[in-house]
Amino acid sequence: MDYKSKLPNKVPVFPISNFIIFPNTTVPLNIFEPRYIEMVDDSMKHSKMIGMVQPKKTSNNSIPELYSVGCVGKITSFNESEDGRYLIILNGLSRFKIIDEIKNNKLYRECNISFNEFKDDINFNKEDIKFADLKLIFKDLKNLFQKKGYIVNWKELEKQDLNQTINTLAMASPFSLEEKQALLETQNLISRKFKLEEIIKTYLSDDFSNTTIQ
Repeated sequence: MDYKSKLPNKVPVFPISNFIIFPNTTVPLNIFEPRYIEMVDDSMKHSKMIGMVQPKKTSNNSIPELYSVGCVGKITSFNESEDGRYLIILNGLSRFKIIDEIKNNKLYRECNISFNEFKDDINFNKEDIKFADLKLIFKDLKNLFQKKGYIVNWKELEKQDLNQTINTLAMASPFSLEEKQALLETQNLISRKFKLEEIIKTYLSDDFSNTTIQ
């Protein structure tokens, strides 16, 4: 499907700390707060798109400051539980940059956004990376995941294309908020691979106890 012409200029934003999505990845979300129930209701009536973005950890505000880069996702599955929660599947489409926040009377926040800096997210250009290039990343991450108690189906992960594999590892890895944001803001897949290696090295040099990358 051609999403390029259908991407919105403004989106409702869902701020979640230490959580990112990338284009061409899918994530399940359990929606239960009234403001986000309202957000999903409104989204389902219109574009079915939501902007996922991280709030900054340093903010002491009741309305936290947001990072400027997030990712738009489209709701591709919607179910309502007996207790009123929404169980949705979000499919990542493209990263965006926040231009400004919109003042509204809704429970949730909305922003004007631009996709100009991330045109390749929609073009789906294949980049020259081979699975052999990921051997060290896989080895170190398996060690890290094991130490952190994370369970990952590595065989299923290896069946994905390289774009999905690197992005899924970036999303699922037990990194800090700042580290995940740095991965989200990398311009392309090759840069993301190098950033992933850089972050992993900081954990290796600190006996896997690193809290953030400077």
